[in-house]
Amino acid sequence: MPHPVIAREGWTRILLAIAVAMLVHALAGLWIALPFWIVALLVLQFFRDPPRAIPDLPGAIVSPAHGRVVAIQPSVDPFSGEPSTRVSIFMNIFSVHSNRIPIDGEILDRQYHQGQFLNAELEKASSQNERCAIRIKSNDGSVVSCVQIAGLVARRILTYVQVGDKVSRGERYGFIRFGSRVDVYLPPDSEIVAKAGKWVLSGTDIIARLRKNSAQHV
Repeated sequence: MPHPVIAREGWTRILLAIAVAMLVHALAGLWIALPFWIVALLVLQFFRDPPRAIPDLPGAIVSPAHGRVVAIQPSVDPFSGEPSTRVSIFMNIFSVHSNRIPIDGEILDRQYHQGQFLNAELEKASSQNERCAIRIKSNDGSVVSCVQIAGLVARRILTYVQVGDKVSRGERYGFIRFGSRVDVYLPPDSEIVAKAGKWVLSGTDIIARLRKNSAQHV
């Protein structure tokens, strides 16, 4: 069943914002209620969740988040301790905040870490902020890790997949409320397509391609 274009995670907040705006409008008129209507519209746009055109290309890794690529650099996979390439995507309040699986495969691991709520654009947010990480083994044996990271305003990370789940590229797997970041850890020989500073769409834009020899030990 297709996911609704307005994320379920926001239904209560949207209804509350609209109800408050309607009440103020009825009691005090349009001009007094105008700021409340603006807030309601902002809440509505924050929880939008449009369908995505998911590419069907062998080895393609799609962006798990809608936002700006803030870092592409050599790193260490937080699960395996092995060398990797990290692609970091920052979501501001105008991004679509549902997160999507980057590649077909199986969930090998899931780990939640308590932490701080620093600005998610900062480098140290990867290791110090509250976060939830999943590790995905692709059908050809390659391993990709995704880490949802809370931000300065984001205080709620939702992750819906469990260890052992079979997942598909572009599948919706989580949500982060009110600005945040997702780090993707790729095999070091992956062909990186994403460009630092550019915006990417979750589930649609390809950020990297796996090479045939990218399989890792798990």
